[in-house]
Amino acid sequence: MPADATPDQPFPARAQLPLKLRGGKTDVRGQFAALCWRRDAAGEVEVCLITSRRTKRWIVPKGWPMHKQTPAEAAATEAWEEAGLTGHPVDRCLGVFSYVKPLSNRTTPVVVMVYPLEVLQVASDWPEKAERKRKWFSRRKAASKLGEPALRRIVEAFDPDSL
Repeated sequence: MPADATPDQPFPARAQLPLKLRGGKTDVRGQFAALCWRRDAAGEVEVCLITSRRTKRWIVPKGWPMHKQTPAEAAATEAWEEAGLTGHPVDRCLGVFSYVKPLSNRTTPVVVMVYPLEVLQVASDWPEKAERKRKWFSRRKAASKLGEPALRRIVEAFDPDSL
């Protein structure tokens, strides 16, 4: 737990760079992700997924902590840059998943905290448009496309009415 955290709030409201958790010989890095959602014409919840740059797997927008941004704000910034989505981020972590990120000459474990982002605008052009695909799915279909089991469970269990 960071030094300025409390039991009620395990991470400071405004995360500082870099967020690293020491664990023996390995540094575990932290990222923030956006679970981008909206309701379709019938009122059903849809979730937006994007493809990763390198492997083209379906993922959620995610990235490193940003100076002077809350985790939810950082996740919303990633949603804009990676998916062209803007909306209302909520400072409530929906859950955590982990993965191993390949870096230049090694890999590092990453723990990702997921924050909901109600999408209010979908841009036709955005910073990483040429590098990624973006697609809307039902919660169940989105979950089936994801590789990380914990992220699948977060998406399947997501209920915007409980926010």
